[in-house]
Amino acid sequence: MDTRIGDEVLNRLRKEYKLDADEFVVSERCIQSNRLFEIITAVILSQNTSDRNACRALKKLRELTGGVITPETVLLLPVDKLEDALRPAGMYRNRSRVIRELASMFNQSGFQERLISEVSRSSVEEARRLLMELPGVGWKTADVVLLRYFRKPVFPVDTHITRITMRMGFTGSRSYKHISRFWMDNTSPENYLDLHLYLITHGRRTCRARKPLCNKCVLRDMCRYGVDAVDDEG
Repeated sequence: MDTRIGDEVLNRLRKEYKLDADEFVVSERCIQSNRLFEIITAVILSQNTSDRNACRALKKLRELTGGVITPETVLLLPVDKLEDALRPAGMYRNRSRVIRELASMFNQSGFQERLISEVSRSSVEEARRLLMELPGVGWKTADVVLLRYFRKPVFPVDTHITRITMRMGFTGSRSYKHISRFWMDNTSPENYLDLHLYLITHGRRTCRARKPLCNKCVLRDMCRYGVDAVDDEG
């Protein structure tokens, strides 16, 4: 197998799609600062919902905090106001509790500076462990933050990427670690973030969970599922 098959996939997807910033919570249109607290908050809001819903919640939260999402501005909000802002993302009571816990930690003197320093100088495994000690941060959330904020060489995997990877026949396992490792091993590190975003776009628009558009897919000749689907139609 070509050790840079991920780069070939990315080249094809770049020609096919234009990324829509409104569809990604990690975009600069959704996250309007480079503050670590805001980035982690945004990724937590995207858990188990669409990025569009997470962006709507983040926008409402920003409106209530005077345009600046910081630990201080979040903690100043009454609980009911915070819950109302997070309602578009769903599970707003639980998210409110988690984000308030996160804000309390980040509001401690020197906490954010120490965390950034420790994560920046740590190995990927140790950096992930440090982030996963935070409220609401699991493996995938940690990886998104490591890639988006710290530019660490990780490859976050979501349901779209899992589906595409398995359909293409690159793995027979749904394991997050296996799928992430496949793309890392077969993609240039500088392309990790772009490929992550383009694969998600491909999963949303073409390689859909139901009724995938195999006849229109630019990866069809590389895909076991796509080739079989077209043969069946023929």
